[in-house]
Amino acid sequence: MSHAYVVVAEVRAGALRQVTLEALHAVSLLKEEGDSAAAVLIGSQITPLASELAEYLDGEVHVLDHPALENYNAEAYFEALTQVLGTLNPHTVVFGHTAIGRDLAPMVAAHLNAGQISDITAIQNTGTTASFTRPIYAGKAFEQKQFTDGPRVITIRPNNIPTAAKAANPATIVETEYSPAVDLKSVIKDVVRKTSGKVDLTEAKFVVSGGRGVKSAEGFKPLEELADVLGGAVGASRGACDAGYCDYAMQIGQTGKVVTPEIYIACGISGAIQHLAGMSQSRVIIAINKDPEAPIFKVADYGIVGDLFEVVPLLTKEFREILVSS
Repeated sequence: MSHAYVVVAEVRAGALRQVTLEALHAVSLLKEEGDSAAAVLIGSQITPLASELAEYLDGEVHVLDHPALENYNAEAYFEALTQVLGTLNPHTVVFGHTAIGRDLAPMVAAHLNAGQISDITAIQNTGTTASFTRPIYAGKAFEQKQFTDGPRVITIRPNNIPTAAKAANPATIVETEYSPAVDLKSVIKDVVRKTSGKVDLTEAKFVVSGGRGVKSAEGFKPLEELADVLGGAVGASRGACDAGYCDYAMQIGQTGKVVTPEIYIACGISGAIQHLAGMSQSRVIIAINKDPEAPIFKVADYGIVGDLFEVVPLLTKEFREILVSS
């Protein structure tokens, strides 16, 4: 029996989010011969992105392009998405484990009367059974879950599953008309972004984070310079946010964002368990702290005992010279 797989694509700042390509790779790990795959692209003035998305998918890209969908609105996006899902009748729907994915996925699961597994970091498929790995207990342990029956809804944690390779045969683009409901309970007029980071924090390969040890908002400047050199993003502990040194949009931890970069550099962060929940799965963790007994050193792959205001500029200088020479 053949099955249909659907990836719900995401757009941020006029570009496809990396997690969309990771979700497409997740589908390639799951689908068998004879299964079909499709992607749904929702937004405003996004039709040009459909051609880019089509390069990574052997199937169909369904586009819902309408001015009413410019900004994410749960009610409007759900309405648009279910219009397409009704046609595709999917066996599995895949979202990124992002703010939008976490919001929409349960609504779609309820609509399809489907089971849901969230925050997936790995997929194992034997051909007869697929197992999904996800963290539990704030990242201190992992569990493997399976579906007993379809349909299924899953969300993929960014930066854990590789991105999809380009398909041999680009997907067919299907433009779907969207008629917004006149009785929407809420309408998004404008979105004011508090951060102007060049790289999405949850998808960054390099993250430089500051804690209370940065001492002030000004103390984040050396961290920003290092992040710029590495092409990464700047994060923060809750302590730094609570102290008013930075915006809560930068917070990493149990009550903030979860990141899994290639390299995580913790500057002046003690390493409270709540913060570790948001970054402990990073590939390489580098800790910089004046206190040699700081808990962060217990999870760090490399530790530097010293003043971050001396160490970080030196790292920035060295990385800049290495990158220029290479």
